[in-house]
This record gives sequence, C-alpha cells and structure tokens, in this order.
Amino acid sequence: MEIIIKVTVQDTFTGIEKLVSVAFSTFVAKPVGKEKIHLKPVIPLTEQDHVEHNRASERRKVRLRHEETFKNLMEKNSKFEDLICDEEEGAVSTRGTSVQSIELVLPPHANHHGNTFGGQIMAWMETVATISASRLCRAHPLLKSVDMFKFRGPSTVGDRLVFNAVVNNTFQTCAEVGVRVEAFDCQEWSEGLGRHINSAFLIYNAVNDKEELVTFPKIKPMSKDDFRRYCGAIARKRIRLGRKYVISHKQEIPLSIHWDIRNQVSLSDDNVEAFKQLVAKSGWEVTSAVEKIKIYTLEEEDILSIWVEKHVEKPAHLAYHLLSDFTKRPLWDPHYMSCEVIDWVSEDDQIYYITCPIANGDKPKDLVVLVSRRSLKDSNTYTVAVKSVILPSVPPSPQYVRSEITCAGFLIHAIDSRSCTVSYFNQISASILPYFAGNLGGWSKSIEETAGSCIRFIENATDDESISIF
Repeated sequence: MEIIIKVTVQDTFTGIEKLVSVAFSTFVAKPVGKEKIHLKPVIPLTEQDHVEHNRASERRKVRLRHEETFKNLMEKNSKFEDLICDEEEGAVSTRGTSVQSIELVLPPHANHHGNTFGGQIMAWMETVATISASRLCRAHPLLKSVDMFKFRGPSTVGDRLVFNAVVNNTFQTCAEVGVRVEAFDCQEWSEGLGRHINSAFLIYNAVNDKEELVTFPKIKPMSKDDFRRYCGAIARKRIRLGRKYVISHKQEIPLSIHWDIRNQVSLSDDNVEAFKQLVAKSGWEVTSAVEKIKIYTLEEEDILSIWVEKHVEKPAHLAYHLLSDFTKRPLWDPHYMSCEVIDWVSEDDQIYYITCPIANGDKPKDLVVLVSRRSLKDSNTYTVAVKSVILPSVPPSPQYVRSEITCAGFLIHAIDSRSCTVSYFNQISASILPYFAGNLGGWSKSIEETAGSCIRFIENATDDESISIF
C-alpha cells in the first residue's frame, strides 16, 4: 500500500499553515504464516481522491521499472568518462566528503518485534549525510529531498550500525549524498562481515548569509567506484526528472501572445530575443552523450528546459535553410504530423499551423507558432526562434488539444566550411511535456532518435535543397 504523509507548520499567532514536506511511503503487511495478505482496494470518494489514486498508480509504474531504467542509464553513462575528464577541471575530490558513523541499537530504538525503527535509521542517515554535504560547501546544508530510502533487511537490538556517506555528484545548487548502512551482530563484527540493510540518496541545497542558494563545486571521481557513483547520480537525476513531470499532471496556463499585424516587427524581434536569452542561460547539466548527440537539462524552480546539441557534417547555411523551413519538419521529426504556412509575415518570419500525434492516449495536439529566422553571417551563426501565438482566424478545434510552445528554436554555428553544430532548445510547457517526460526519465529514446533523424536529414540533403523558400 502507498501512504502519503504531509507535514504542515502552523503559526500560533496568526493561525496560518504552511506545507513543509510531502512523502510517499510504501508498506507491506507481514503475514503470520506463509500465505500472502491481500489488501482491500481503496475506494476514491472525491475528485481529489481519484486524482491521488491515479497518481499513485503512475508512481508505482515508475518504481517497478526503476531498476531496469537505472541499469540502462548506467550503461549509457559509462560513455561519460572522457567527457568528465575534459570538463571537470578544478573539481573537488570525493575523498574529502567521506564520513563514517557507528551507532549501537538500544531497546528505545526498536519496536515490539525487536527490529530497529525505520525512522530512527533514517534520522541517523540524515545526520551523517548532512556532515558529508557540509564538508563540500563549507556551510550548513539544507535537506531538499530524499531519493528513495530502501530497506533491504532488518536490524535488531544489540546490532552495531555502520553508516558511510559521501557526496556522489553536484548539480549547480544541489548535491547528492549517498549513504550506505551495514548491520553487524557480535559475531559479524568480529569477522568483519556486515549485512547491507539500507541505502539512500539525499539531495541538499545550501544558502549564504543573504539566503541565496550556493553553487556547489564540481565533484571529480578519483576511482572506478567514485565514477560509478558519479554516473549513478546522473542517472537518478534523470529518473527524478521523469518521475516528477510524469506524475505532476500540471495544468496548462496559456502564455501565448495575441498576434497583432500592427506590431508584427516588435513581436518578431521579441521572439528572437527571448530565444537568445534561453540560449544564454547558465546552469545547463549534461544528462546524455551518445556519438554526435548531447542532451542537457536546466531546472529553474518549476520551469524545465532542454538543449539537444548535434554535430552535423554539412555546412551551417544548408542546415539553417532546411531547419528554418518548417514545412520540411515532418520529414524528420515524428512529433510533427503536418506543418503549413498560414501567414507570410515577412521574408524572415512566418506563422505555421502544426498538428502533432496522440501522446498518452489523449487527443492529437495542434499549435499555431511564429517562426523567426535570423542570420549573423559575420559570426557564421544562425538562429530560428519559435513561439506560439494566438490567431483569431485559427481558433481551437474540437478534434485537437490546442497546445503551445513557450520558447524554442535552433541555434546553428559553423565549425568549418563543411560541418556545424545544431542546437535545439525548448522551454518545455505542460502541453508538450508528454513528448519529453519519458525520455527525461530514461524509459524512452525519442529525443535521441529524433536528433539522429535530424542529422541524417541534413547530411543526406543536397546543395539544391538549400534554396530558401522565403
């Protein structure tokens, strides 16, 4: 059974309550004999009950495929080694963050069965993890979240519990600390053979005197075990991202602008400027690197953005003309069923009507977007900015779910006369999240497959196809 726990704090003077923490605990019923205990199903009564009931089912699906997903991501992350060596100069060794603590289980620490309280073990784990994180940031770290406390076996009164903690990896303002717990009875202690009873991964923030989040230094793996934990932290972050956005069911808040022909120059320039600001943001974290493709993510509070970087063996100007013509996009992008021009704004700006396939059993989606292309020939850099607009002549259709692109586009930069890098950026909105969530969580390869299709489309094109449609 899954149980939700919510912790609130109340101001005794004003009576105002504030949510402090939310957790989901999974329990099993221990039978007296050998037969399993079958629990009665929960009957949702209210609309909110139904929502939570459905979310619990989604969380269970994620938990059941966690091990397989983690294993697959670890196989991919084994290719990160060269990337880490190249980019982690000045990083801090994990050795300085290693902490060990030993606790003796006494009667007050155990339940009526003589088994150690799970909450007591969790408290001891948090203490040792906090010390480990503080050694990295030289400040008082704050526990942000916990990635699955997993109890592998019991411990009893009289056992010695050995807690080992180390910082596995850092992600800008977050640090992941791994804690392993082993239990020893008297004989096991004398033989040096303990029982692995628990593992958990705790995520920390730290703040400075101005209550601003502190950026953690990068971690440098020093051994194969360090590297395994380093890659494991990246895999767990991807799973957390996918889990968070798969089960969040966020409501879409319309952010599209109304298209005004009297102000079209300003709206087009704003589209390009917003895209440039997205590209210039700092804090991007690499989550995948496969051959010619790298995938980065950026979390800003509740906003998630993705950056897909591709190396293409074709001139930049050819890639620019092919990608700025959205009528060609269904040829390589399976997420686009059709793209048609509905308003020719200017030589470099057009409005398209786009239809997308069904995602997660819903109706197919459609979009109305402004595509603004710009070329900076002096620097051999090209941009294609995309943003949804509201056009009265194309109202929502009952056959489709009207969706929107908040900010997206391509940045194309020439490496030499025969090759370029093509970077796709997208500040993900709730309506297009279903097309990305599975990939973020590691149980889909749609982004890599689409990026590979894009590379093949450009590299197989001829110079005749570089003629602009504008």
